[in-house]
Amino acid sequence: MNANTQVAAMEEQVSKRTQKRSAIALKLKKMMKYRALILMALPGLLYLLINNYLPMFGIVIAFKDVNFAKGILGSDWIGFKNFEYLFKTKDAYIITRNTLLYNIVFIVLNTVIALALAIMLNEIRKRFLSRTYQTLILLPYLISMVIVGYLVLGFLDVENGFMNKTLLPMLGLEPISWYTETKYWPWILTIVNVWKGVGNLCIIYLAAIIGIDNEYYEAATIDGANRWQQVVRITLPLVAPVITIMSLLAIGRIFYSDFGLFYQVPLNTGALMPVTNTIDTYVYRALINLGDIGMSSAAGLYQALVGFILVMVSNAVVRKFNKDNALF
Repeated sequence: MNANTQVAAMEEQVSKRTQKRSAIALKLKKMMKYRALILMALPGLLYLLINNYLPMFGIVIAFKDVNFAKGILGSDWIGFKNFEYLFKTKDAYIITRNTLLYNIVFIVLNTVIALALAIMLNEIRKRFLSRTYQTLILLPYLISMVIVGYLVLGFLDVENGFMNKTLLPMLGLEPISWYTETKYWPWILTIVNVWKGVGNLCIIYLAAIIGIDNEYYEAATIDGANRWQQVVRITLPLVAPVITIMSLLAIGRIFYSDFGLFYQVPLNTGALMPVTNTIDTYVYRALINLGDIGMSSAAGLYQALVGFILVMVSNAVVRKFNKDNALF
C-alpha cells in the first residue's frame, strides 16, 4: 500500500512538472508570436521602471537626517521627525487650506467649463473653424508658466500694466496695487488656472463626444428632443465615464498644487503669501532656506499617500453606484 502511494505521488509530481513545462512553453510561444510588439513596448517599460519605480527607494530619505558625508543609507534614522516640521509649523493650516480649497475650485470649474466648450466645439460643422478653435483653446496649456507669469505682470503691473494704465482709467477707477492686495488673488489665480488648463481637458472631452454614435442623436431628433435635451439625455451620460476618470485623477492630486501658478504668477511676492502659499511652494522655500531634503521628501511622501487614499476612497464610492465608471 505504501509503495502504491509513493508511486502515485511520484506520478502526480511528474504530471505537475509536465503541466508547468507546457505552460511555460505556451507562454514562450505567445511571447515569440508578439515579439515585435514586446520590443516596441520595451523602451517605454524601461523608462517607466527607471523614471517611476527606481526613485521610490528614495522614500527612505523622508525618515532620515540626511548627511551627505555618511551617504543616504548611512545617515541617522530619525523616524517621523521630518513630518513634524510640516505639521507643527504655524503655517500648516494656511498651506493645507489653500492647497485643498484652490484644487476643489479648480476641479469643479475646469470640468464644467471644459465640458461646455467641448459640447459647443462639437456643434461646429466646418472643419477649419473647429480645428482653429481647438488650437486656440489648447494653446495656453502649452505655454510655460514662467511666460504666463510675465503675461499676468503685463496686465497687473502697477505703473505700466494694462489694467492700471488703460482699463481702470476708462472706467473712472483708481489704479490698484495688485501685488500687495491679497483679496484679488484668489480670483486672479482661478482665472489664470482655468485659462491655461481648460484646453487640455476640453480636447479629452471632445474626443469622447465625437466617439458617440450619431444614431442616438438621430433617434432623439425623430422623437422630438431639442439640442439641450440631447445633451442632457445622451451626451452627458455617455461621457460620464470619462468625466469620472478625469475627476478621480484630479482628486488624486488634490494635495498637490501647480508650483508655477502659485510661485511664478504672483512673482513670489511676500505680501501675497497668505493666499498664494501652498504645500509645494512652502516646501520649496523651506528647501531653499534650510537645504533639508529630508523634510522635502517627507512632504512629498505625505502628499502621495493622501492622494492614494483619496483615489481609493473616491473609486470605491463610484464603484458602489456604477461599476462601469470606476477606475478599477
